[in-house]
Amino acid sequence: MEYGIEIGALFRWVHVVAGVAWVGLLYYFNLVQVPAMAAAAADQGGPGGAGITKYVAPRALFWFRWSALVTWLAGAALLGPAFVDAFTLQPAYAAIGVGAWLGTIMLLNVWGIIWPNQKRILGMVPASDEQKAKARRLAFLASRTNTMLSIPMLFFMVNGLTHKALIGL
Repeated sequence: MEYGIEIGALFRWVHVVAGVAWVGLLYYFNLVQVPAMAAAAADQGGPGGAGITKYVAPRALFWFRWSALVTWLAGAALLGPAFVDAFTLQPAYAAIGVGAWLGTIMLLNVWGIIWPNQKRILGMVPASDEQKAKARRLAFLASRTNTMLSIPMLFFMVNGLTHKALIGL
């Protein structure tokens, strides 16, 4: 989008910084916290995962979900009048559009699947043990899906408007 240099640069930096926070936390959850919680649960004499569950996870999830939203909104602002062209995969915007669609799916996973289920898992909303087990599985699958989607999403976002010859879009 053609903004003045200041506002365009601001949107771009907000998009990048929020995106780094979002994807960084996504990788933290999948590569660090989930395996650590499994190890803590298996450690019979250890402290368990209560500290992570009570103090770390809620704070990390706060930054995770809000950085996801800020990333998406700043990206939408950057697209500006090209928003529809990107989301309808018009030739000049197809690559960035693919990245935008992947980011949108990831955002919907965060707010529609991961966060509601994490509230059950962490005891923020009442849930039976059976509901918590189901919530763990759904949150896990949505989070792993986002991790896999993040790889092509980052590729298309980084290359979206600059390297059309690289991917033929």
